Amino acid sequence: MTVNRAVALEGSNASYFTNGDDCHTGGVICVTIEGRGVGLTLGKDLTQVSTILEIAASSRARRQHQGVNMNKKSKSQQMKLKDGHTLGYAEYGSPEGEPVFYFHGFPSSRLDWQLSDPDDAAGALNARIIAPDRPGYGLSDFQRGRKLLDWPQDVLELADGLGIDKFAALGISGGGTYAAACAYGLGDRLRKIGIVCGMGPAGAPGMKEGVSWTIPGYPGILRIVILKLTAMGLQKDPDQFLSKSKETMAELDGQLLEQPALAEMFIEGMREAFRGGTKGANQEAGLYKRPWGFELQDITGEVHLWHGEEDLNVPVSAGRFVAEAIPRCQANFYEGEGHLTLSYNHIREILGALVG
Repeated sequence: MTVNRAVALEGSNASYFTNGDDCHTGGVICVTIEGRGVGLTLGKDLTQVSTILEIAASSRARRQHQGVNMNKKSKSQQMKLKDGHTLGYAEYGSPEGEPVFYFHGFPSSRLDWQLSDPDDAAGALNARIIAPDRPGYGLSDFQRGRKLLDWPQDVLELADGLGIDKFAALGISGGGTYAAACAYGLGDRLRKIGIVCGMGPAGAPGMKEGVSWTIPGYPGILRIVILKLTAMGLQKDPDQFLSKSKETMAELDGQLLEQPALAEMFIEGMREAFRGGTKGANQEAGLYKRPWGFELQDITGEVHLWHGEEDLNVPVSAGRFVAEAIPRCQANFYEGEGHLTLSYNHIREILGALVG
């Protein structure tokens, strides 16, 4: 058999090989974990891949992930919503400040705010950052059958539970999609909306060429494998995972992560995403591929958008598409900024636009 796809994640000491993109229709996959290989015929026994990888990761996860190392600037909590599921969130900045709901990247967690704001600009600008984990990430329960437009209702319940009437919303990278959903779905509860290097719809120019589309772009079974290998790599050898990640980024983003404290924040945010497994990330990857349930042209509120010209994760062409589609969008495109550096270098400007 001719192998025409091969992927290896050295940080997890695991690899897989398939005989084509349409493996969900009955291809063959060989998963090799720590020197042991297993061949499976997909379409006949899809659950075995998941089971094998769960077994391989479970003992390591028990040894290495007994808890999460919280940033001292954050306060992580949970809230039970009306439908019974738990929503986890963290707070940063000024407890009495202007509320800004922050939506993390993909795949990541409530902890990734600290990568954009390690020096607590939020506190200095009197901003209260409320960063929820989306379902299946971090401290939030997984929910089957989720739709993108379910998110605004979760945010609304969290705001009501915290006694917050009006607020701003900010989404970075994969969180930009959710900021757009809230801009569409929450009406006058939102004071202002910000999107930073946000993912666009699947049909946006260049969207599928970006690094952020790597996981959503795989067919179902391969996506599950990739996510499980990612989670294993983050646990077993985060330094190797970081090194491989930097190879796919814009050079200036990789240089930013040469700072040990920022590299630790990057890893911490992603590792926490997989606290409860990979179901949340897998479900969300599917949501990005499908129609969002609304049109960007139907967003009536004012939206502030920032995007780096050097972004390899979400190409700037996707950002320009979103900016042109939203009727009242104030867009800023920066030369010499990438996916990570833009928020890191411009967080005061971004927050100033939202709480000023």
